Order: sequence, then structure tokens, then C-alpha cells
Amino acid sequence: MKPSTAAALLAGAASPALAFSDSSPFILFSTTKLPTAPSASQLQTSSQLLTNVKSLLSSCPTKRYILVSQPNMHAADFRSEPSSSSTSSRGCLMPHLCDAVRDAGEDRAWSVAEVVGQVSATSLEEYVKSVCGEGQAVVERVELKHLPAVSERKAAEGDYDLSRLFDALHGDFTVMVFSDPNEFQAYEPEFSQPVHTDMKRWADEERERAAKASDTPEDKRPLFEKYQFFTPGIFMAFIVLAVVLSILAVGLKSLASLEVSYGAFDKEMGPAAQKKQM
Repeated sequence: MKPSTAAALLAGAASPALAFSDSSPFILFSTTKLPTAPSASQLQTSSQLLTNVKSLLSSCPTKRYILVSQPNMHAADFRSEPSSSSTSSRGCLMPHLCDAVRDAGEDRAWSVAEVVGQVSATSLEEYVKSVCGEGQAVVERVELKHLPAVSERKAAEGDYDLSRLFDALHGDFTVMVFSDPNEFQAYEPEFSQPVHTDMKRWADEERERAAKASDTPEDKRPLFEKYQFFTPGIFMAFIVLAVVLSILAVGLKSLASLEVSYGAFDKEMGPAAQKKQM
């Protein structure tokens, strides 16, 4: 068997990892041979992906369909290194998923490494039921737990649930594994409780102040009607100042009106002065 889409998925299709932060992978494999997909591009929008999936499932290849939602799954999770053994998935963070795709073979597996937009499980389910007929196909939804960031993820984390799911599958079936990029958890900084409380209080006060400012109508009165420039205290200060300045002016004027002759303080040197000394 020549190199398949599954091989591209496990090797080159997943590179580089995390090329688009708002994208997620999509994997489809079945126990029945699938028709050729209209597009083999590893970067597609959610609408393009839905069109391709509808083309693959247009003939209702199996009677059982499992829709597996694995939040925060990335293309790097199912990228494996080349190995001499065809049943080995060396370096794959989800080895059971990698093995399932590898075992499906060229004609039974199809994948897209980067899907931009939300993959709608409801749309897939409705299409399968419309193609296969109501009651003719069994559609099951499986919701797996949210995976941590790739840098913090341990080997094979999240793969245990997939292995249990795959082990329970028998007969003919089609499995679709996808992830919703809208469910990616962004980093949220952690602060101490006092700082967080103070910032929250400050933000609340700013919001209240802005709300009051927006609700208060603009005051268009004249300046002297809007503000009070002369208060009773200011008038009292002016009165006291006037009295003190009046007293000071009277005192300075009294000092300036004193008249003393120039000889009043001269020393007497005549006979009268000598008699006084005797």
C-alpha cells in the first residue's frame, strides 16, 4: 500500500505544531472504504471541511457513527516520528489515536491538520441521519475532558479515554474526532487576593463615577450663579482686616504728627547748667 492520507496525518500534515492558535484538527476513519475527498488540503475552514465530510459520507458507508469531541486537541498530539514498525506510533502524544488511523489504512482514513472555525457536531449528526435515513444509522456523541496546554501536557494524556472507546467498537463504524478552538482556555494571570480586591474596588468606583457623570445633565448657568465666591467667613475676614488696618493707620499717623525741636536734646553748657550741677 502506498503512503496514505493517514501517513500524512501522522507525519507531515501536523507540521508545524500550533501554526494557527484558532485552528484545530479533524480526523475521520472508518471500517469501510471511503470515496476520494474533494480536497486534501491540510488547512481548511469549517465550511470547507463540512463539504468534504459530506462527500465522504454521502453513501452512508457504515451503520454506526461516533462523534468524539476532544477540547484543546492540537495537530501535535497525533504527530509521530517514522518508525520501522508499521504498528508503532513513536513520539505520538495520543498513541491509540495514531494507531487507529494507521491501522485504518489509505482508503479508510482522512484528516485535516488545521481547521479554522468551529466544527459543528450537530451539523454532522443531522447530515448522517438525512443520508442514511431516520433509524437506519446510529449516531453517538462522546464528550471528552478538556486537555491542558501542549507545553504542560504529559505523554498519552487524554489518550486513555480514546483507547477505551476504540476497544469497545465492533462491527462497522465511522469515527470522527475533532476539537472546538472556541473552547481553548486562555491564560489567566493569578494575583493575590488583596491586590485583586483593590483593583476590583477601583474598577467599580470608576464605573460608578463614569455612570454618574453620564447621568448628570450639563449645568449651563453663568459662572457667578454656578459657584459661590464670597462666603460668610471671607466677609468676616475682610471686616477684621479693615479694622486692623484702620488701627495701624491711626497709630502710624499719630507717630508721624509728633513735633520736637532740634535743640530739645542738646546739652546745656551755660551758667544755668553749672548751677544745676551744683
